[in-house]
Amino acid sequence: MKIIDKMDRSRQFISLEFFPPKDKSEWPGFFQVVDRLAQIKPLFASVTYGAGGSTKGDTLEIVSRLKNEHGLDTMAHLTCIGAYRGDLQLFLDSLAEAGVNDVLALRGDLPKDAPPEFSVCRTLLHASDLAAFIRESHPGMGIGVAGYPEVHPEAVDAEHDLRYLKLKLDQGGDFAITQLFFDNALYFDFVAKARSIGIDKPVIPGIIPVVSLKVIQRIVSLCGASLPAAYLAELEEADRKGGAPAVQEVGVAHARRQAEELLAAGVPGVHIYTLNRDQAVLDLVQGLTLQEL
Repeated sequence: MKIIDKMDRSRQFISLEFFPPKDKSEWPGFFQVVDRLAQIKPLFASVTYGAGGSTKGDTLEIVSRLKNEHGLDTMAHLTCIGAYRGDLQLFLDSLAEAGVNDVLALRGDLPKDAPPEFSVCRTLLHASDLAAFIRESHPGMGIGVAGYPEVHPEAVDAEHDLRYLKLKLDQGGDFAITQLFFDNALYFDFVAKARSIGIDKPVIPGIIPVVSLKVIQRIVSLCGASLPAAYLAELEEADRKGGAPAVQEVGVAHARRQAEELLAAGVPGVHIYTLNRDQAVLDLVQGLTLQEL
């Protein structure tokens, strides 16, 4: 069953995102984290990979193991920039063979040290191209795409960015997952504007529990999200007084408030960027009420 079909069961959900550890020696600890978070019973778990597909093989192995050994429905991230169609086809074939039915279709970023010839594929330059390619080559596969409440860093403006989201969905996407954000008003405004231009597919909010001031400052610098001034001040004060543990306490509490408000407003579900941190996520979701829609 595809993720979109599970979403249609009319009950709110929690979903999770993991990233493959860089060193395979860390995999046993990673799968312990997975087992702890499996108790949340997420609707699905997505697995990222590095720029230019640098950990694509690890992603394939991990989503297969999450599916077949840990009982989680999984979604693999897949990027197209610099990729050959044949390589993408092989990756999709391998997912299908492993029983993984869903892909998050992304353009992806060029590695910083990429040579000029890296982006050799001129026909799959955008996530919309990849969504169309997946829909054509694997029509039974579910497709998620990304949405940007604060506008993609490379977009001309918010209007163009929203129309590009619509194109990705029209070309094959079943639903969108948003980039992380820290002010729910950004998400509600984003969805309202999306509906106004004819986007009627689910838009799942993505939230992150801040576990370290240094880590989150790096993340927002890369993705274009903003930290509200009052929240940043609270994190900085926690860092001064208690270091990373105090920052995580504040970060988890903020993400929990976000999740509570989003769920109370009737969102389909909440997608949590876990940073592979089990306790932070368990604390975040404890006692959250998932409603019938």
